Amino acid sequence: MCKPTTANPAYDTSKLAKDEKWIESFDLAAFTADIKKLGDELEKNQGEEDVRHLNKLVMWSNMCGLVGFLTMGFGVNLLSIVGLSTFTFTRWTMVAHHTCHGGYDKCHPNKGRWNRFKFAIGSFWRRFCDWFDWMMPEAWNVEHNNRHHYNLSEIDDPDLVENNLVDLREANVPLLLKYFVVAINIVTWKWNYYAPNTYKELKLAKLRRQNKPLPKGVDPADAVTLKTIFLGGTPFYSGWELFSIVLGPYFLIHFFLTPLPLLAAGQYLGIEDMYLNAVKNLFLAELFTNAHAFVAIVTNHAGDDMYRFRDGCRPFSGSFYLRQVLASVDFAMGTDIVDFLHGFLNYQIEHHLWPNLSMRSYQKAAPLVRDICAKHGVPYIKQNVFWRVKKTIDIMVGTASMRWFPESYEKEYLKLDALAEASKRAAIKK
Repeated sequence: MCKPTTANPAYDTSKLAKDEKWIESFDLAAFTADIKKLGDELEKNQGEEDVRHLNKLVMWSNMCGLVGFLTMGFGVNLLSIVGLSTFTFTRWTMVAHHTCHGGYDKCHPNKGRWNRFKFAIGSFWRRFCDWFDWMMPEAWNVEHNNRHHYNLSEIDDPDLVENNLVDLREANVPLLLKYFVVAINIVTWKWNYYAPNTYKELKLAKLRRQNKPLPKGVDPADAVTLKTIFLGGTPFYSGWELFSIVLGPYFLIHFFLTPLPLLAAGQYLGIEDMYLNAVKNLFLAELFTNAHAFVAIVTNHAGDDMYRFRDGCRPFSGSFYLRQVLASVDFAMGTDIVDFLHGFLNYQIEHHLWPNLSMRSYQKAAPLVRDICAKHGVPYIKQNVFWRVKKTIDIMVGTASMRWFPESYEKEYLKLDALAEASKRAAIKK
């Protein structure tokens, strides 16, 4: 293993911060070997336990939805709002998220549904039955599963908060106004930002597959939001296409068609405004689930202790594994209730190391990953999710900035990745 040292003029370790001195003696190859070995063991040991665990969490999620839907006609009430919100949140963050990553491809007996190439995609019916939300599942699979996971904290990462909020960060306006803008985004970001931007990434992926050039003057790293649509549009799709294919079906069905039976129920029970009450609860739950998702998702990779990187790296290389740890943060964890409320996104480091594992595997992996990081001196950050909200908002408004990984070490690790890949291929040929 070639380690950068002060003897090599290409590496000026005097520029390392005090808390970065671990880099001087870091053994990338040994760290990679330990991470790969653990990942292989976790995947090999997945089976019936993981499926039972999934089924239990799906039941909990469905129970939240059932409570919300059965009570939403009886006035505006917190029970309905929390139930509906939690159902929407967990259906995305737990059920769809880990299934669309392939977490149950190999261990679930129902291959026709619980498979990344089947779940929620291929038809509107599958979207409606499996995961009905603002985002189009095919678009989210491209944006999140591919672009975000394999370009983490690079400029090509579509979820890089510091880059996506650059206009707000640099805006010459009072800080209080910036906080107000952030507050609005917290309760609207799924349909205002995430749905249109994931759909943009789907269109970009299609252009790449067809080997077609990007529209003139387009920066693929720029986020597309509803503001973009209203202030001139995007060359990737029209506003009508976005509404009719992506946003419209969920908007009309979820908020207006789903509570229709309450018109008849209200007349039968003699309760006025059951339908209107349900619509109000659905809209309030939407604000709540946006905020819940913001707290658990947007905070995963933002903060002044999270690293950014200049160049891409090979998937599942040494640089890849190191970056997943240095650019991700875990939250409180350990019990199914705590993990359920976090949408199992509290295992963000473990999830980014091995995106295709089950939720149960991440519970098993966390203490072992912490031990590996401690062994190799790699910072492993686990903090309260609300403290991470504060750190994320600091990045959004520009009062703090993310760290850049030392450039010379970043380049050296990429060279070591290339050498390791060449050695692997040579061994296969033999």
